[in-house]
Amino acid sequence: MPSVSDWVLVLLAFAVSGGLCWRFLSPASRFHVLDHPGERSLHQQATPRSGGVAIVTAILLAWTVAAAIGELSWSGELAWLFAAVVLLAVTGGIDDRQDLSPLLRLLVQLLAALALLAADLLPRNLQLPGMDIFLPGGAAAVLMLLYVLWMTNLYNFMDGMDGFAGGMAVIGFAVMAWLGWRGGDEDFLLASLIVAAASAGFLLFNFPPARLFMGDAGAPVLGFLAAAFSLWADREGLFPLWVAVLIFSPFVADASYTLLRRLLAGRKVWQAHREHVYQRLVQMGWSHRRTVLCSYALMLAAGGAAVMALNQNTFVQWATMASWAAAYATVILLVGLRERRN
Repeated sequence: MPSVSDWVLVLLAFAVSGGLCWRFLSPASRFHVLDHPGERSLHQQATPRSGGVAIVTAILLAWTVAAAIGELSWSGELAWLFAAVVLLAVTGGIDDRQDLSPLLRLLVQLLAALALLAADLLPRNLQLPGMDIFLPGGAAAVLMLLYVLWMTNLYNFMDGMDGFAGGMAVIGFAVMAWLGWRGGDEDFLLASLIVAAASAGFLLFNFPPARLFMGDAGAPVLGFLAAAFSLWADREGLFPLWVAVLIFSPFVADASYTLLRRLLAGRKVWQAHREHVYQRLVQMGWSHRRTVLCSYALMLAAGGAAVMALNQNTFVQWATMASWAAAYATVILLVGLRERRN
């Protein structure tokens, strides 16, 4: 179990994140950057979008203190993760103040993804239930970069409703921390708990009705860390990538389906919109609170299914993934039918 010092570090991340979020609510703060509602927004009034700065600051501070007192090691992947997070957060913070081009943001994300190659997080094999597929170096690098870029962006796509992305971070990284504890990896456990705690500090101010948004300084970072931590866990044998995808599947399914839907319709996938399943539920009359609470139940169930399936036999693992795929397809179908009735 985590030591007393570990829990102190987790509390530090939570307190710093929450304290900074409270500070950023004030118009006197230089980080009081307002997100004004538009035709593609779900919110109705201008709201500060500096929560991501608080989350990232809390994570990096807690990681630094942990390394300074010997609870985390800089010698492995953490130093590269630190650098990549700073790069993404600074770029996102600038984007929150003045819109950067999609190409520039993508290039920065690619540079951050390349840091994971330097951290030796390139998967040598693709593990699926009952299968272990060897990946040649070039194919492994391409697949890893695509995976990191997709996770980074899908988290940004899904940050469009009060309490949504913050709740997914708390639940997703807490589940990964649990699996790190089960696997006996103290560094992975503590690093994951710190991310979950920093996200929880932000969620205090983002739960519906939100007083603060995450913004581009935070959402891409959390998506990147979800990808990076899953590659880290895969390398250390804690759990394979398919388990991480299942943990974050509420976001993966919605974002992937919506992207494909927009591509087939010939729409620009990088433009803001209100076509995600969760956004369509709100537009049909569900409140933010009802939608996000149902989403939390779905996230907890997906995380629980991933933990349960990890040590089961091949049939149960495939059946679990198939069941969740069928569940998401059913939700998408029901939402579409309800829209047509309305």
